[in-house]
Amino acid sequence: MSAPLLAARGLAVRIGRLTIVDGLDLAVHRGERLAILGRNGVGKSTLLHTLAGLHKPVDGTVELDGTPVEALGGRALAQLRGLLAQHQTDAFPATVLETALVGRHPHLSRWDWEGARDERIAREALAALGLAELADRDIGRLSGGERQRVGIAELLAQQPRLCLLDEPLAHLDLNHQIAVLELFGRLAREQHVGIVMVLHDVNLALRYADRVLLLFGDGVHAAGPVAEALDEAILARLYGHPMRRLATAGFAHPIFVAE
Repeated sequence: MSAPLLAARGLAVRIGRLTIVDGLDLAVHRGERLAILGRNGVGKSTLLHTLAGLHKPVDGTVELDGTPVEALGGRALAQLRGLLAQHQTDAFPATVLETALVGRHPHLSRWDWEGARDERIAREALAALGLAELADRDIGRLSGGERQRVGIAELLAQQPRLCLLDEPLAHLDLNHQIAVLELFGRLAREQHVGIVMVLHDVNLALRYADRVLLLFGDGVHAAGPVAEALDEAILARLYGHPMRRLATAGFAHPIFVAE
C-alpha cells in the first residue's frame, strides 16, 4: 500500500501559550477531502501551515508522500503540495494571467521562462474559475472575490498532488463557493488529488468533505468521517453554541443550524 499523501504523527503545535494540537495522528490519502473546523482563533491556519512545512511543530513529524517535510527542497515541496493562503497579496503589478503563471514556477528550471505549455495550463486554470475573459486585466483592479479565484487558479496551475486550502471560500458569493467546492471535488475524484481545507460552514463540510478534523482548543482535537464526527452535541461543544439538526427527508446530508 502506498504512503498517504499527508501523514502527521504525534504532532504538537503551539504559538506562545496557545496549544493548537497535541499528539495529533492524521493521514490524508489520494483523492480524499478533509475539512478542518473550529472557532476563530483556535489555530486552524497555523496547523495548516505546519502541515505545509512552513511552521515547525513543537513535537512530532509531518510527511508528504512518505518523505519528511523538512527533507524536501523548496522546488520538490512546491511540486508536491500547494498552499492557498488566507490572504492574497501582490508584491508587483501583474496581469491576471501573469499571476496564474506563477503557479508554473515550481516546474521550471532556474533560468527557464514560461513556455506555451505553461501558458495553456494557466489559461485552462483561469477558465475553470470563470476568469478567462479577465486574463489581461491588472490584478489590482479585481474585486475581492475575483482576486480569490485568481489565487485558486494559480494553485490549479501549480498542479500539486496535495492542496492545502486556508478558507478557500473567503470573499466568494454562494454561487462561486459551490463552484469552487465542486471543482476541488472533481480534482479529488478524477485526478486523485488530496484536499485539506479550512472551512467555516459546517453544512458545506458535510456535503464536500469525506472526513473532518475538529479543533476544540487547548490542544483537544477529534477526527473522523463527516457522518460520524458531526452531531448536535459535538458541534455545540466545538462552537460554544447550541446547534440543532433539521429534518431533511430526501436529502443526502443533514443540515445543522444555530439555535
